[in-house]
Amino acid sequence: MTALDPVQDDVSATPQMPQATGKSPVPVRIFGWAVLCVLAAFLLNNYLNYWQDLPGVAPIFGGAANGSLGLAWSWAQLGLYGLACLIAVAHVLRTRTVSLRQDALCISAINAYIIRAAFWAVLIVGLVDTAISFLRVEGFLDVLVGSDLAADLGRSHFRGGYVHMPLIAISLVIAAFTRTLGFPWLALLVVAAELLIVVGRFIFSYEQAFMADLVRFWYAALFLFASAYTLIEEGHVRVDVFYAGFPTRLKGLVNAIGSLFLGMSLCWVILIIGMGGKQNIINSPMLAYETTQAGFGLYVKYLMAGFLAVFAVSMLIQFVSYLMEAIADMRDEPGGRDHDSTAAH
Repeated sequence: MTALDPVQDDVSATPQMPQATGKSPVPVRIFGWAVLCVLAAFLLNNYLNYWQDLPGVAPIFGGAANGSLGLAWSWAQLGLYGLACLIAVAHVLRTRTVSLRQDALCISAINAYIIRAAFWAVLIVGLVDTAISFLRVEGFLDVLVGSDLAADLGRSHFRGGYVHMPLIAISLVIAAFTRTLGFPWLALLVVAAELLIVVGRFIFSYEQAFMADLVRFWYAALFLFASAYTLIEEGHVRVDVFYAGFPTRLKGLVNAIGSLFLGMSLCWVILIIGMGGKQNIINSPMLAYETTQAGFGLYVKYLMAGFLAVFAVSMLIQFVSYLMEAIADMRDEPGGRDHDSTAAH
C-alpha cells in the first residue's frame, strides 16, 4: 500500500493494527457477492432461454416469450435472480469475520481459475481442430476414421458438440490442477503459428486457411483473456498525472468509482447487448456454431464470439475484486498493495 508515513510502510508486519476504520464492510461485501451471483443467474438464464427454449423473464414485463412454455417458467427464471441475491446475503452473513481484502483475494482466485480454463480450452481446441482440418484437406481423415465420421466432422454442429465441448470440459479439469495462467506460453504459440505460416508459404509453398485461423483464434484469446489479469497486476496504462500523488484513501476512492461506474457498467453493457436475444452478437454465432467461409478452415468462429463473453465476465469479476480492494484502502485496512510499485512495472 502506498504510505504517508513509515508506520504505514510496514503495515503487513503490524498485526496489532486495527482491522479497519469506519462503518462495517458487510454492505459492500453483500453488494459485491450479489453482483457475482446475479451474473451467474444471468448466464444460466441465457442458457435456459436460447439453448433449452425457456420463455425468459420478458413475458412478465410485457415482452415476447422465447419458447412456448407457460408464464410460470418466466416467474421461475425471475426467481433465480432473487435466489442469487439471497445466496449472496447468506454467504456474507455466514462469514462476517472475513475482511474485504480476503474477499478480494478469493474472488481473484475464482477469476484466475476461469481464465486458466479458458487458456487450456483455446490451446487444446486449437491444436485438435487444426489436426482435424489438416487431415481433411489432405484427404487422410476418411482413411483414419471412416467416411461417415469424416463427413460428420465436416459439419460444425457435430464438431462443436462432440469434439470442442468435451475438450472444454477437459480444460476445466486441467485448470483445477494447474496454477499458471499460461499467457507467456500462449504468446509464444501465436508466434510459432505465425512462423509456421511463413515457413510453409515461402519455403514449402504450402498454406491452408486453417493456419491463419489458428493465429487469429489464439491471438484473440491472448488479448481478451489476459485483460483481467493485467487489471489485477495493474499492468494497464493509467493516463493520470494526478493519481500518483494521491494519498492511499483518495486512490481507493478513485479506483472504487472507476470500478463501479466505468468498469462494471461497461461489462454489463457488453453482456446485455451481446446476449440479450437469440440474434445478438454473442448468442447468434454460438447457437449456429458459426464457421468461416473457408471450407477447410478451423470451425472455431463461434468460440471467438464467446471470447467476448469470457472477456466481459472475467473483467466484471475482477472489477468486483478491485472494488473491494479499493474500499479496503479507503478504510485503511491492513495488507494493502503498493500501487506505485505495481504501476511502475
